[in-house]
Amino acid sequence: MYQYTEFDKQFVRQRAAQFRDQLERNLAGKLGDDEFRPLRLQNGWYVQRHAPMLRVAVPYGELSSTQLRQLARIAREFDRGYAHFTTRQNVQYNWIPLSRSADVMDLLAEVNMHGIQTSGNCIRNITADAMVGVAEDEIIDARPYCEVLRQWSTLHPEFAFLPRKFKIAVSGAKEDRAAIYWHDIGLQLVKNDAGEVGFKVIVGGGMGRTPITGSVINSFVPWQQILVYIEAIVRVYNRYGRRDNMYKARIKILVKAEGQKFFDQVNAEFEAILSRDLDGAAHLIPQAEFDRVNAGFVYPASVQAHTPAGNGLPSDASEQDKTQFGKWLERNVRGHKVQGYKNVHLSVKRVGQAPGDVTDQQMDAIADMADRFSCGELRVTHDQNALLPFVREEDLFALWQAAKAATLASANIGLLSDMIACPGGDFCALANARSIPIANELIERYQSLDELYDIGEIDLHISGCINSCGHHHTGHIGILGVDKDGTEWYQVTLGGSDGSDHAPTSAAGKVIGPSFAADEVSDVIEAVIETYKDQRAANEKFIDTVQRIGLDPFKAAANAVRRSTAKDSAKAA
Repeated sequence: MYQYTEFDKQFVRQRAAQFRDQLERNLAGKLGDDEFRPLRLQNGWYVQRHAPMLRVAVPYGELSSTQLRQLARIAREFDRGYAHFTTRQNVQYNWIPLSRSADVMDLLAEVNMHGIQTSGNCIRNITADAMVGVAEDEIIDARPYCEVLRQWSTLHPEFAFLPRKFKIAVSGAKEDRAAIYWHDIGLQLVKNDAGEVGFKVIVGGGMGRTPITGSVINSFVPWQQILVYIEAIVRVYNRYGRRDNMYKARIKILVKAEGQKFFDQVNAEFEAILSRDLDGAAHLIPQAEFDRVNAGFVYPASVQAHTPAGNGLPSDASEQDKTQFGKWLERNVRGHKVQGYKNVHLSVKRVGQAPGDVTDQQMDAIADMADRFSCGELRVTHDQNALLPFVREEDLFALWQAAKAATLASANIGLLSDMIACPGGDFCALANARSIPIANELIERYQSLDELYDIGEIDLHISGCINSCGHHHTGHIGILGVDKDGTEWYQVTLGGSDGSDHAPTSAAGKVIGPSFAADEVSDVIEAVIETYKDQRAANEKFIDTVQRIGLDPFKAAANAVRRSTAKDSAKAA
């Protein structure tokens, strides 16, 4: 993973010191709350429903075991013993007192971490496929390009006060596991007929109140020019994006409204930067600079291709171990670029624990497993789990045993209980309804692995409000919390996709009827699942059945289990 230079380290330490000065002046009454607000937001500090929330940046999802142990320490000593993995590969805390926030920033800086630009109307954390650099189907390693983008966009003075937040995702694999069509800018690494590396550039995607999938604005931008092209996009957005209405301020609204005119303006701006801007060509990425950054992403020295001598399963293993281990191999273990190695998902989804939440003990256990089995490296995934990217096949059984001891070995990756959920109304000041109780009820209802395997692969996503932090729009089943006269209600959508191989065409789910009361939601989901089981063809996935038979059978099944909303469903719509 990328190794911070002395410049990088000093930059982060100075930022932490600057924040401490700002905080101390605010607490002393010398810097007003209104003046302090944008400063704390630019460092990842929100004020939420009950307490401040800190969002820590995890660029393109990569963490070291040392960093994760520091995050565990912060959870233990400053929060309530846990943190939260987000869909954008960040880590959040919900209970750190603002008066102690500068101490936390110093601890983060010790391990080259921070919260810079995890909030505010700026370019946010650059995200990628969780298996970036090690995926079996990867064409080009996206990490050095992500790192160049991170360094370029951090504190970029021209883009510090955009009309709204701005998100970029990058993928270099055949399968889109980074949801690039759902971002303000999505970047797909490609090669042209001459074998040259470049980017297919997608612009104008986003969820929220108006879910829109992005459009291809340029099918091939040479990698050396990508910063200039992104600068052209963001300049046009910065110039013409709506600032009078925050609900219409995202770039997706501008792209939808302007269409080809927006594309033409971006391409004209791109040419103008290169031909007319003073030192415009200085934004081309020099080969030497790329090589410098890329040197930080060489594989650990111990990672050597080899023919594996099995997966470590003892010859005298019990039948129960053989069965459970076999299911874990099937669901949680993925192929690798290097022969003899595997990518291993550690599931943090279990009964009594909100999706994405991870305790300090679990973080320490993951760090220990990363040291023992994965060269000290790990990833935070888009699906709110952890991934170990350098596991020798011979160590798989030992890793499974260690993960099982740490309650991180649920063989449910990609299944119904491996759901995405935002913190919802239990924590977020913006939320209209709670997400966690709905998620917990569904996880409790679907505990049987045999049942989950029979149902098959389903992306279930839950958001507590229209901002879609739980990505409900992209769920094969989506649940959206809404407020009706101070009461929690929930819309259910079907047929969404993030663009991964589950359903490779990105699409927003469609609402199947008026909202449901909170105590009806799990019954509605069960009715939808049972309809699928009754209607599916042999070996047909849920999403494929929905696309084949349409929404009406599912809608009828969902409406049939209404209780409190049956008489008043029209009002709840």
